[in-house]
Amino acid sequence: MTEPVTSRLREMRWWDIDRVLELEKDLFPEDAWSRGMFWSELAHSRGPEATRRYVVAEDSEGRVVGYAGLAASGDLGDIQTIAVTREQWGTGLGGRLLAELLRAATAFECAEVMLECRIDNIRAQKLYERFGFEAIGFRRGYYQPGNVDALVMRLTTQSDSGSAAGPTSERETEIHG
Repeated sequence: MTEPVTSRLREMRWWDIDRVLELEKDLFPEDAWSRGMFWSELAHSRGPEATRRYVVAEDSEGRVVGYAGLAASGDLGDIQTIAVTREQWGTGLGGRLLAELLRAATAFECAEVMLECRIDNIRAQKLYERFGFEAIGFRRGYYQPGNVDALVMRLTTQSDSGSAAGPTSERETEIHG
């Protein structure tokens, strides 16, 4: 396991897009999002009618080392993206980003949270499973141009508390993220 590095989560802003794109292209070279896609998502993340929550993680030197985004529509949340630099894999940062998106889903009053994950991304699938997501299907050829299938996963919020499920403690997130 990699040593935990303290990083700060904050709202993603337009001036983060270039740094996020660098990471996006490094981690997802075949199906990286475009600048326009991030601009469009951020346009829906502010104000009283916001339907999106995007965050970045910065290390102590101000470098973007991760980012994540959620879209909400009615009582359904959709995790749009989560990415962490390779140097941060195993530090718990992915879990922290996911937990932040699930807090946003609760604030948006989402009864369910959905996501698609590359079928070959076992690391991400295990993270989602720790937070209570369950596989419910596939989308054939979802990731293009590589024609890679997506595993569709769903999390139903806890009926007793009205909040999204997740690891039972911050420590669990730090150990496994």
